[in-house]
Amino acid sequence: MSESNSQEYISHHLHFLQIDLRDFSVVDSVKPSDQKEFQACLATSDQQQCLKTVATEKCYVSDLGHGTCYGALPEAKSSSSIFNPYTLNLDSMGLTIILGLLFVAMFRYAAKRTKSGVPGKFQCFLEMIFNMVRGMVTGIFKRKSALIAPLSLTVFVWIFLMNLMDLLPIDLVPEFAKFIGVPYLRAVPSADANITLSMAVCVFLLIFAFSFKNIGVMGFIKSLTMHPFNHWAFIPLNFILEGVSLLSKPISLGLRLFGNMYAGEMIFILIALIPLWWIQWTLNVPWALFHILIVTLQAFIFMVLTIVYLSMASEDDE
Repeated sequence: MSESNSQEYISHHLHFLQIDLRDFSVVDSVKPSDQKEFQACLATSDQQQCLKTVATEKCYVSDLGHGTCYGALPEAKSSSSIFNPYTLNLDSMGLTIILGLLFVAMFRYAAKRTKSGVPGKFQCFLEMIFNMVRGMVTGIFKRKSALIAPLSLTVFVWIFLMNLMDLLPIDLVPEFAKFIGVPYLRAVPSADANITLSMAVCVFLLIFAFSFKNIGVMGFIKSLTMHPFNHWAFIPLNFILEGVSLLSKPISLGLRLFGNMYAGEMIFILIALIPLWWIQWTLNVPWALFHILIVTLQAFIFMVLTIVYLSMASEDDE
């Protein structure tokens, strides 16, 4: 594969299905103004060359699925922007919601099937996860809370399902998307910083909620101004130190998950660039097996840190 084709392959696989909220157009996607002229051009040239020679216009959300939208990445741009206040990553958001509904459906199905007698294998598997999460919550969170255990279970299973999408064949989802008329589609929501940081911000807001509930507003203010130096003269310094520590929690929580999953996805893409299939399989299988550990570990770390942060927010040092 040539260098230009390799760059195009990587760029396409790293591009999100981004919707510009200002006019609901699909970012870096166009549709030919004259489909007949475009099809005639395809008979003698490749797609990218035809998109340059044939007149095109913006592709909108309503055009998706009709086979008229084509990806048209700018030559100087390797992938879509990670942060953009005017765009929505429709693929990441949609898959996150679908996987969340799958999580609810699985546990609801297991709960509905609960009867006297020997539970089924699926129920035993979910019960193992439930007991593991409950043990972690009991060991870390010392106060009573009706929210912390369900929250921890949701965080672990939801992130695990999002991470698990990284084990799908790297070309499966993008090629299927192109087949149904969608120019871009990334299958790993946790490789999108918008998703991981959004979840981290939710945990950050819960830190305030748990603090206000368990130690009060004044207790929370005191934890920011009277630690680590318990003297009024050090209030400005304490506030800076504790403020940085507080703000670093959601940033590290979200970026850790994003960085690990993005790197794992990138390695699969680079392996797919190797022209010999038997080398691809030789590298893919061991990396996929190792990646199962990463997928599970990252979900577990996010859950444990969530419990730890909320436990710290609920403790009164006095």
